Amino acid sequence: MKYINLALRCLFFAVIIKPIVKIVIGLRYQNTPILPKDGPAILIANHNSHLDTMVLISLLPLNILHKVQPVAAADYFLKNKFLAWFALNIIGILPIERQGKDKSVNPIEQCAKALDSGKILIFFPEGSRGEPEKMTDLKYGVVKLAERCPKVPLYPIYMHGLGKTLPKGDALFVPFFCDVVFSEPLSYEAQGDGFYETVKARFVGMQESVKLPKWD
Repeated sequence: MKYINLALRCLFFAVIIKPIVKIVIGLRYQNTPILPKDGPAILIANHNSHLDTMVLISLLPLNILHKVQPVAAADYFLKNKFLAWFALNIIGILPIERQGKDKSVNPIEQCAKALDSGKILIFFPEGSRGEPEKMTDLKYGVVKLAERCPKVPLYPIYMHGLGKTLPKGDALFVPFFCDVVFSEPLSYEAQGDGFYETVKARFVGMQESVKLPKWD
């Protein structure tokens, strides 16, 4: 069953998601992609749309898809049997209890265990989805995770446009260009106590660097 689910996952992203992202949405790189070739690693990105996770996964080659795990809210994605199966086996999420109901489970340790096994995590430092094309303050979860795994590289990525394609609270898909900006990887080991401010500065810099086309 494990290999069947993996085959279905690869098929889903190869045949459905990658074409939608590249052709229907229209993915545009603002600079040369800077992405991990293997795990452990963490992709950190802004979060405005239901499509953020799909786009981030689509950036990576299919041969490492089995290592990719988006960190996601268990209470949302595991609320019914079909959604739970799809989220766990096709999207490949690492379910985290964000409401703190189960005090015996430490979300940071869950993520660290996945990284120890060579996974590539997708992590949204803002927490939940924000308003379209607006970044909210970064939560300290990313700092705690980086401190727990100081040698693991984090790859900052900024996406612009998905907040208009499928924003929070909207179920209507509207094709819109998605601009993606990449930044050099960083680690807690290298940045130390200045890690949080460095991450914030990276996102501000990427946000300001987005060059949108001018229409006459």
